[in-house]
Amino acid sequence: MAAHRRTALVTGAGRNIGRAVALGLAEDGFDIVVNGSADRAACEAVAAEAAARGAATLVAMGDVGTPEGCARIAAEAIARFGAVDVLVNNAALRPARPFLETPEEDWQRVIAVDLDAAVRLSRACLPGMLAAGWGRIINFTGMNAIHGYGGRAPVSVAKHGVWGLTKALAKEFGPQGITVNAISPGPIAADEAPSDPAAAAYRAKAVARVPVGREGTPAEVAAIARLLASDGGAYVNGQMLQVNGGAET
Repeated sequence: MAAHRRTALVTGAGRNIGRAVALGLAEDGFDIVVNGSADRAACEAVAAEAAARGAATLVAMGDVGTPEGCARIAAEAIARFGAVDVLVNNAALRPARPFLETPEEDWQRVIAVDLDAAVRLSRACLPGMLAAGWGRIINFTGMNAIHGYGGRAPVSVAKHGVWGLTKALAKEFGPQGITVNAISPGPIAADEAPSDPAAAAYRAKAVARVPVGREGTPAEVAAIARLLASDGGAYVNGQMLQVNGGAET
């Protein structure tokens, strides 16, 4: 760990994987910016848990699916901590709907949250990383970025884009001490079961394909993010690390 405290911004940090990543990084000595779009109480609770682990914290509410939201979130984080050293682009939408039944506005919304947010927040945070000569960008893709699935076309398109962004930025900024990687989770246990029958059926099929015979846990995904954010992960760059119990590898 650095002699000074570093700061991590985690989007979608109010629950599930985002929460586990934020708390894991707090345990590792990072100050934490907790982002969420709607549930301030959940984000405040995560911030309190991170503070109990020794982190200075900031709750930066905002919609990452808009340019204004991304700009405001990054500006609040930089104003509070001076820079963002680790950016975790976790927030995502994963609707399950047939391609021909997906309205244009729903398609664009998924692209905005799942792909454009990673672009915009990376642009906002990279100058501080470049000034420090050190930085980490951790994107989340998923098995949609590897295989593509019927019924989730916008998610597959967005996550393929995130993987392309990851590889491009890794090559462009690796020489400046900044690593850019992606994590591809398989089926991971969530705080709430899917309420949509189609989403529930999709999830059940996904779990059935996992060789280890179970869902993963948010903490198991967070363990990989913690490695990538550390000095020990400095030689891992431009990679997509699959955390999926061996499913479809």
